[in-house]
Amino acid sequence: MPGRRAFLQRIASAPFIGALLPGAAVARKTKGRDLFAELGVRTFINAAGTYTALTASLMPPEVADAWQYGTQHYVALTELQDKVGERIASMLGVESAMVTSGAAGALTIGTAACLTGSDPAAIKSLPDLTGLKSEVIIQKKHRFGYDHAVRATGVKLIEAETAEDLERAVNPKTAMMLFLNAADPVGQIKLADFIALGKKHGIPTFLDAAADVPPVGNLSKYSKMGFDLVTFSGGKGLRGPQSSGLLLGRKDLIAAARLNTSPFGDTIARGMKVNKEEMLGMLVALELYLKKDHDAEWKEWQRRVRVIADAVRGLPSVQTETFVPEIANQAPHLKIWWDQSTIPLAPPEAMKQLREGRPSIEACPLTNPKQLVFGVWMMQPGDAEVVAKQVRAVLKTAQKA
Repeated sequence: MPGRRAFLQRIASAPFIGALLPGAAVARKTKGRDLFAELGVRTFINAAGTYTALTASLMPPEVADAWQYGTQHYVALTELQDKVGERIASMLGVESAMVTSGAAGALTIGTAACLTGSDPAAIKSLPDLTGLKSEVIIQKKHRFGYDHAVRATGVKLIEAETAEDLERAVNPKTAMMLFLNAADPVGQIKLADFIALGKKHGIPTFLDAAADVPPVGNLSKYSKMGFDLVTFSGGKGLRGPQSSGLLLGRKDLIAAARLNTSPFGDTIARGMKVNKEEMLGMLVALELYLKKDHDAEWKEWQRRVRVIADAVRGLPSVQTETFVPEIANQAPHLKIWWDQSTIPLAPPEAMKQLREGRPSIEACPLTNPKQLVFGVWMMQPGDAEVVAKQVRAVLKTAQKA
């Protein structure tokens, strides 16, 4: 078997041919047991997107190869963390980096780093914050379900709405300031001002940008803007292992984050372990993502949207709209809606019929019960044509004679 260094050098220099071709296959057919069929687990066409509950993305073959390679060797985990982190930091032009157990894991260990630094006693004490800073400031409009990962360290979230509110909230107990990138349009304190306030008061700023790739430039943009810590999910647009993430930022904070998790035993995030397979898979996924032809990929996504929209065009009362989310999941999506007096079928029922069809199709979870929404960027070659046919059949069957 080739050595680890030779393997990493080979992967780093190999062109990602598949990513350069619109519609190129991401996953390859596997031989052997059909384990999902054996278990009676439904597989489906992903016409939704990178939702964790739908297992997000599929790893490219090169990432699966890196994972498989890792299963065949023993290494010192901290040494591998050093080398992978150094490579990722160099690739992205950031001060330091590490692979985490998803973006949620990064939120926990990044917060822990701001609380404990490298102090062994403090690291062992979490979530007991006696004698430590214990507050994290967040804009009220930025509260979100995943801030539980921050609160797990024992901190109290202090809400602010304006810059004046934030400055009044700063006190000797303030450990960190948290910013949800997807909430930037609704919060009163914008990115640059938030960073400036953190610098003014000497408080680390942490940006959650979990689902905010694409565009590719985001991977380095926010660190260069001045955020002390930034996290991205590894298993969404980057198509790394679903259990992986990236934590980027200040060298001292990344070093402290590592001390607060596996392989160190008496830590708050010991259970958020990242093994060699995730590290290698994340590294290779990032290399592939940086090399791919993003313009060609975008054009392919637009083509898929057109295929589905064209299929339902001409059906009575059916209307369509293409849109791109402003920040998170920034890829072409398609909305479809219709007059239910003409086509007496509610979108939730249409979703149910698509899910129960052959093949099964998952659309985006409903946020508006009057519309069907499709995300095309996680589809495989040929999926758009199948979705188009099935959506048209569902609507046409329900159409009044």
